[in-house]
Amino acid sequence: MTAALRRLDPPFLSQQLRAAPAMTRPLMLDIIAHACRRVPTLAEGKRPARIMRLIDVEAWADAALALIELELPMWQVRRIAYDEGEWHCALSRARELPDWLDAAVEARHSDLALALLSALVEVRATDVPRPRVPSVPPVLDPLYAPLTCDNFG
Repeated sequence: MTAALRRLDPPFLSQQLRAAPAMTRPLMLDIIAHACRRVPTLAEGKRPARIMRLIDVEAWADAALALIELELPMWQVRRIAYDEGEWHCALSRARELPDWLDAAVEARHSDLALALLSALVEVRATDVPRPRVPSVPPVLDPLYAPLTCDNFG
């Protein structure tokens, strides 16, 4: 298990986000410190500087969307909806799929930024890093030969 995964405590972060009535600067910095892997490693880049500027001007929803874009490049916002006093946010790896085929991660909160960050924390809790290449190369059968079965008659 990597150090980044060891320091992530999803139940604690989820409870902290659920209990918060509104987004604050200390809460945002705490989420960045505990749930974000890329922001600390890219400390002097343009994207983390943009996120810090958004935090400084208290543009919480924009900062949350920028964090999702930076931290979860394979995930996209599938749905943001406001219903009965709560924001519902769904993140997905394949948002072009129909809802019933997609395994989206959903979160909700009365504050939009907290709903977005709750979804980010849930993805971090459930997302297991996958290797980019197969760990074992496939072994081809020496007797294997491609066969064409065309019938033009």
